[in-house]
Amino acid sequence: MPDSSARAARDARDGTTPVRIAAMSDVHVSKTSHGTLAPILAQVAERADVLLLCGDLTDYGTAEEARVLVKELGTLRLPTIAVLGNHDYESGTPEVVADALRDAGVTVLDGDSHEVHGIGFAGVKGFCGGFGRATLGSWGERMVKAFVQEALDETLKLETALARLRTPQKVAVMHYSPVRDTVEGEPLEIFPFLGCGRHEEPLVRYQVAAAFHGHAHNGTPEGRLSHGAPVYNVALPLLKKRAPGELPVKFIELDPAGPAADGAAYGGMERRRAVAAGANGVA
Repeated sequence: MPDSSARAARDARDGTTPVRIAAMSDVHVSKTSHGTLAPILAQVAERADVLLLCGDLTDYGTAEEARVLVKELGTLRLPTIAVLGNHDYESGTPEVVADALRDAGVTVLDGDSHEVHGIGFAGVKGFCGGFGRATLGSWGERMVKAFVQEALDETLKLETALARLRTPQKVAVMHYSPVRDTVEGEPLEIFPFLGCGRHEEPLVRYQVAAAFHGHAHNGTPEGRLSHGAPVYNVALPLLKKRAPGELPVKFIELDPAGPAADGAAYGGMERRRAVAAGANGVA
């Protein structure tokens, strides 16, 4: 764990120091969760420059749970960015959770963008729908069309948030997964309810350096977007299961002034795929 002098050195950044991002999700704070998050957050504060909370921050989205959550976050002196998850919507009043977080100094994103230490963050909850050729289409009954429209609306919100960013490095903060990779390990039958491949398109178009999500408690910790950038599943139950005894938080570093790590590889991958598509007659 870094000492206070290391923390001070990071705070005195000059715009070229790598930014250390911590991310976690699915903490599912209940009315009896007092004291469970604080020890984790104390370690995060020593090791990171910004914390991302990727939804399902409460169990049922109640005001009582929101108060417990805010108390747990109260001692954290670190820029914190959050999106809500499906559990935060359960009581029908997600604004109660969002407002409590904002009152505590947390930046809550819902189709919005925010910059910290030269890194741009775009956040949405996301939605369901499936991946690849199994993505649900807008056809048939009215309720099916409404379900698909929700995923399309979330995708548009994500695109709008990314378009607002002018930083070299862009990071997506979500609850539902934009790729199938990170839900592998869950029962195949529930894949369509763990994320939606429609969300990947704006992430690739705006060349995000990384994307974070939660929701899939039994999924896979890391996957890739089609241009090669990493996608991290940071659901707390998953991280605890994969690394028992370790801090259930994902840390990465990004250089705010430079291209995404592996930037050249991303571009190379896109070019190789374009050549392959042309060779196969797929324009």
